[in-house]
Amino acid sequence: MLGSFRRRLGALIGGFEAAQGSRRLKGFQPSRAHVNTLIAAAGSDITARARYLVRNNGYALNAAESWTGNAVGTGIKPSSLIADKDLKTRVQQLWLAWTDESDAEGLTDFYGQQRRAAREVFIAGEVFFRLRPRRPEDGLTVPLQLQMLPSEMLPLTRTEILPGGNVIRQGIEFDRIGRRAAYWFLRRHPGDLTDPGLAGETVRVPAAEIIHIIDPVESGQLRGVSRLAPAVVKLFLLDQYDDAELERKKIAAMYAMFVTSPAPADVIDLVPADDGSGDRIVEVQPGQVVPLEPGEQIQTSAPADVGGSYEPFEYRTLLQISAATGVPYAYLSNDMLKANYSNSRMALLEFRRRVEAWQHSVMVHQMCRVVWQRWMDVAVLSGALEIPGYERNRAAFIACSWLPPKWDWVDPLKDAKAEIEQIDAGLKSRTQALAERGFDAEQVDAEIAADKAREQRLGLSFGATPPAAPTHDTSPISKRMDMSERVFSIDTVSEVTGISRANLHQMICRRHFVPIHSTRNGVARDFTLRDMVHLAVVSDLRSIGIDLRRAVNMVGSSADGTAGRDIVTCRSGEIEITVDVARIADRVRDRMAGERS
Repeated sequence: MLGSFRRRLGALIGGFEAAQGSRRLKGFQPSRAHVNTLIAAAGSDITARARYLVRNNGYALNAAESWTGNAVGTGIKPSSLIADKDLKTRVQQLWLAWTDESDAEGLTDFYGQQRRAAREVFIAGEVFFRLRPRRPEDGLTVPLQLQMLPSEMLPLTRTEILPGGNVIRQGIEFDRIGRRAAYWFLRRHPGDLTDPGLAGETVRVPAAEIIHIIDPVESGQLRGVSRLAPAVVKLFLLDQYDDAELERKKIAAMYAMFVTSPAPADVIDLVPADDGSGDRIVEVQPGQVVPLEPGEQIQTSAPADVGGSYEPFEYRTLLQISAATGVPYAYLSNDMLKANYSNSRMALLEFRRRVEAWQHSVMVHQMCRVVWQRWMDVAVLSGALEIPGYERNRAAFIACSWLPPKWDWVDPLKDAKAEIEQIDAGLKSRTQALAERGFDAEQVDAEIAADKAREQRLGLSFGATPPAAPTHDTSPISKRMDMSERVFSIDTVSEVTGISRANLHQMICRRHFVPIHSTRNGVARDFTLRDMVHLAVVSDLRSIGIDLRRAVNMVGSSADGTAGRDIVTCRSGEIEITVDVARIADRVRDRMAGERS
């Protein structure tokens, strides 16, 4: 009643069209329930359907694997910020040794657990890890392991008030001031019938032992929702459509013969199958000969061919699925035919911004940071690390930066050059550049120094050969300029000398400059190297503030004024300028050599 009254009042007052109850929006009545209520009611079904699609639908599987590979890759790795280099080295080496032992199941290392966590968050919306302390006799580098627990292990339906004032909401226990106190996990997976444990039995695990990885979309959200949720319906229906289209093509490709006769025939002894209900079933196979009873006829449906609409329909549907999952279309479908460098780069940059935000706000903050801090504490307490004053200055010793894996670019050469220029210009540091590539600057520098020392010790030399010192050819310019030189277009002359095409045409038409080769209808078609040197001298005079016409008058109207001479003295009234024609000629020749290469 109250909702109906509000809608009528809104229709009367007007204002926001989105709140109107008009004909177009009459059936649009979304739920006003909080996201926790919606997850409690539908979360298990969404997770089950998402897992089904990942197991059975290629697009869903590709989306999950693409997200996982980009979000974690080979692992988000720590770089300790301890100032003492020797201590930092010992910490990093101990951590590297422990990563191979971190998995309580023994299936992968810590970075593999990161990958599994990212995949679970994409599919189920959340995942849990239990920090498992181990005994010294277990022989671990650091007596600590991580046990992965899927979302289904924490029942969404467990909601109650406990004696003492604590509250359990969707399997999570909160104290009186709203802090997470514990998690009530099932002892066995509710869907695993191979586990002989008691079904439905729960155990209370303190919150300090649990890492809950979740990417909440609304304030106050307690449990996760699959990233596939907005795409589940379209993925499922598209899969059915593809199956139907494939079956239609299969049936259309069948070739069979049907034999009819006025009386039962004994020549072909083929008995149609019976499904037990008395109905005859004829299963058509390619090249089959099927006898029919007297009076029977074959009538088949002839659905219209989709023709050229199949691929556009698939493309548009997959675009919607791509937008729903946040995975670029090319990554979702593996269709690279519609991609080019520009749109691929734009999609890649946008996708990477999203992934980087998720890496730092979810994976690093919720998992990596917590594991590192607990690992440091356990390593010190167990004696695996000896750090004097650790308790007094714990914050400084556990300080750490996390380095995601480097991104591979479509055109790495251009990006590398751009990054080098940024470093040279002081816009970023080498430390930042290496961190963006997933490397620790101090470690890289140490490796470079060690490599150089080893190369020097073994007499090896790698890398680019240092350029030789430039030498100035002092021979007369007439010997350095080949008089049987090739000819060049006006565009090349304009680019080398810096004089525009319009000015060149104007100079030639007004006879301010006469090329060595004759002109056609007043337009020069070919220019020699001597022409270019002459015009380069004119251009240099212009660069010091002399206007074009005066510069031409000072040098002369043809290349004869500069050809074969190393030094030329140009005069105009009281102005006298000495021009090093030899150096200008060398510059032009070097420029042309670069153009030809």
